[in-house]
Amino acid sequence: MSRTDFAKIKRVVIKIGSSLLTERGRGLNKPAITAWVRQMAGLRQQFIEVVLVSSGSVAEGMCRLGLKVRPKTLHELQAAASLGQMGLVRIFDDNFQQNGLHAAQVLLTHDDLSDRQRYLNARSTLLTLLKFGVVPVINENDAVATEEIRFGDNDTLAALVVNLVEADLLIILTDQKGLFTGDPGLYPEAKLISEISVNDERLDKIAGDSRSGMGRGGMFTKVRAARLASRSGAATVIAAGAADNAISAVISGMDLGTYLVPDIEPLVARKRWLAGQLQVKGRLVLDAGAVKVLKSNGKSLLAVGVKSVSGHFGRGELVSCVDESGLEIARGLTNYGKADAQLIAGKNSSEFEKILGYFDGSEMIHRNNMVLI
Repeated sequence: MSRTDFAKIKRVVIKIGSSLLTERGRGLNKPAITAWVRQMAGLRQQFIEVVLVSSGSVAEGMCRLGLKVRPKTLHELQAAASLGQMGLVRIFDDNFQQNGLHAAQVLLTHDDLSDRQRYLNARSTLLTLLKFGVVPVINENDAVATEEIRFGDNDTLAALVVNLVEADLLIILTDQKGLFTGDPGLYPEAKLISEISVNDERLDKIAGDSRSGMGRGGMFTKVRAARLASRSGAATVIAAGAADNAISAVISGMDLGTYLVPDIEPLVARKRWLAGQLQVKGRLVLDAGAVKVLKSNGKSLLAVGVKSVSGHFGRGELVSCVDESGLEIARGLTNYGKADAQLIAGKNSSEFEKILGYFDGSEMIHRNNMVLI
């Protein structure tokens, strides 16, 4: 994907760093937040879905407490985060409402994304919010997270959210213009890198640590985040959040910041992941009609075409789809665990709620979560 292809983007994750949000620790940068929200509202008018990952809860809490140096102890960090989160939520909610949009606060810990069931629940919540036109505002749950379950920085969190909602692009707004060939503070001759492959080995030597003292990340974490995002085929742009209309400029394809190009297209990336990196937990035997639909039309798998269910799998785990002779046709992530899949096998989706007591989608496996073998 080139920058000119950004016009085709349907879903974007935007991460804004602590030093930008808090004017390097002097308090929430209200004019900048107003401008960023206005640009995000502009994306929504272009039918681009937006997820915001916001740093700054600890930094804002520090400002409110009058602290000049980031606390060292976990309980002090948690206290600052609890206090600061109130200010962040209020200002984002006010600004989105002024632009005719609703925002929803979502706090996550690493446990939420490492546990499969909680991962799926978080994904379902975010996708439902997007369906309703709401902008999710995500932050790490610093108030309760322990060292063992911290993401470590919101760049990593943003990348994991990209994978979670299958976004097309990650925009990381920072207090730097982008990635340079060297540290511009030490090497005045360093040049801004406009575009580079996300897996270019030179990035490992270029990226350095944060020197602002407000956040936990630096260019190293941003490069790592771009590589995480690229696993699902998403592109990343690292740009100066203080630049005029930075978000709008990136989406319009302007040469702003550093564009980290993923090596593979989104669909190919997901299909490779499904085909080769997961353990198959169960098996669905399909009737001839379902096999024909999958092979010739590339449709989702409906329960009505499933004849039998075997194995031990939960919702969101990988299952193999075979024809009546046992030949594997496809594999994919099922929307229903084994017990429920057995109950709805051969049934129309209109019967799901009556049978199960709930409805979690008409497909047994959505086509985006399936690869033909």
